[in-house]
Amino acid sequence: MGQTHHAISYIELAAGDVEAAKAFYAGAFGWEFTDYGPEYAGIKGPDGEEVGGLNGTADAGSGGPLVLLYSDDLAASQTAVTTAGGTITRGPYEYPGGHRFHFTDPSGNELGVFATS
Repeated sequence: MGQTHHAISYIELAAGDVEAAKAFYAGAFGWEFTDYGPEYAGIKGPDGEEVGGLNGTADAGSGGPLVLLYSDDLAASQTAVTTAGGTITRGPYEYPGGHRFHFTDPSGNELGVFATS
């Protein structure tokens, strides 16, 4: 897949513990990874292309850009996040495009999940 000028092409999440972050995202969303050593893992997209990474040398936190993931079943996604060890921080709530919730992962990164219904 080619790159598009000025389009977001890669998202990197801070991960104090890369193995724990991989376990969380695999458990919550079924993500797969490419290991590049103990401090970095690439995040594979649905087509197998790398779309992001888990960086074990970066500091996690909330307040930065909010990454939103789409869900076909918001309630099931919320359950998967909490079962995998995430913490729901907001919602679910209604917004003009549907419903969504925010969560923090075990490293402290805040992300959101939305559904159009």
